[in-house]
Amino acid sequence: MDLVNKIKQGIRLTSQEANELYDFDLITLGSLADDIRTRRFGKKSYFNINRHINPTNICADVCKFCAYSASRKNPNPYAMSHEEILQIAKNSYANGAKEVHIVSAHNPEVGMEWYMGGFRKIKDALPDIHIKALTAAEIDFLSRHYGHSYDTIIDMMIANGVDSMPGGGAEIFDEEVREYLCKGKVSSVGWLEIHRKWHERGRQSNATMLFGHVESRAHRIDHMLRLRDLQDITGGFNAFIPLVYQKENNFLRVENYPTAHEILKTYAISRILLDNIPHIKAYWATSTIGLALIAQEYGCDDLDGTIEREAIQSAAGAASSHGMKLDEFVGLIKNAGFTPVERDSLYNELKIWE
Repeated sequence: MDLVNKIKQGIRLTSQEANELYDFDLITLGSLADDIRTRRFGKKSYFNINRHINPTNICADVCKFCAYSASRKNPNPYAMSHEEILQIAKNSYANGAKEVHIVSAHNPEVGMEWYMGGFRKIKDALPDIHIKALTAAEIDFLSRHYGHSYDTIIDMMIANGVDSMPGGGAEIFDEEVREYLCKGKVSSVGWLEIHRKWHERGRQSNATMLFGHVESRAHRIDHMLRLRDLQDITGGFNAFIPLVYQKENNFLRVENYPTAHEILKTYAISRILLDNIPHIKAYWATSTIGLALIAQEYGCDDLDGTIEREAIQSAAGAASSHGMKLDEFVGLIKNAGFTPVERDSLYNELKIWE
């Protein structure tokens, strides 16, 4: 049976077959991925009203692709107080945000209570807001720096009000690539173990993949299949987010930046392979809003959200520092031929713009 028919019949592909997908032409891949997306979600494109908060850029790790952490590329270190973090959350909640997405650098100076106390203050003041916080990389850092087990930190997160985990820190799972990109950061095994433990507590998370730098196509396929394997066991991933590498203001020299053609192929392949992860997100902050909308025809069904403010991707050149206004976001989705659907952080539908 040829690969096209296997995909149409919903038969899982082997690793070798998955690698062959990059040899397909873009139109064929897009059609196959769009069929899967349409069967599941029709013309719906999901988003949420959220606020990204990045409380510190002081980091113990040095990742070659990072333009956010304080370094000679970005000599402006900062760490917010709990009061500053809480005020941002309150302002965003007043503006309609239903989620705060809190990701920081790995700051060795502020203490465990700075991390956990910030979540607790937000949840005490705003019990209805969803807190998505602490990547597996942050959890691994806190574990190493303060001598706590992954289990202890995860239980502390839950006790202090964290509702779900973002997918950051995954980068590319291949350890040789990680050694070059982000030596000293959480390993691929550690990243997967942390998410497994989070899922075992009945919690959900996202999964990411940073691509378009020094990895090969085979590395991307390996990354996706490792996520598929864990999802078979836990079922805890609600979305996969292929993040497009941002090339400005960092220490990674990439000559062959991915084309829109390559990015769309990667989105489509992720939809074809990840049959057990419900949603594929084209995170507009890394792909641009235009390409993210096109990606809705290549297997993606989610755009992330209005964001309001964002510091990590925009530090490397993404046009996301001030987010996007709700009416503009809805209008762009409609103009692209899709139905905007506001969701909560766990993909329950809140409002449909017909």
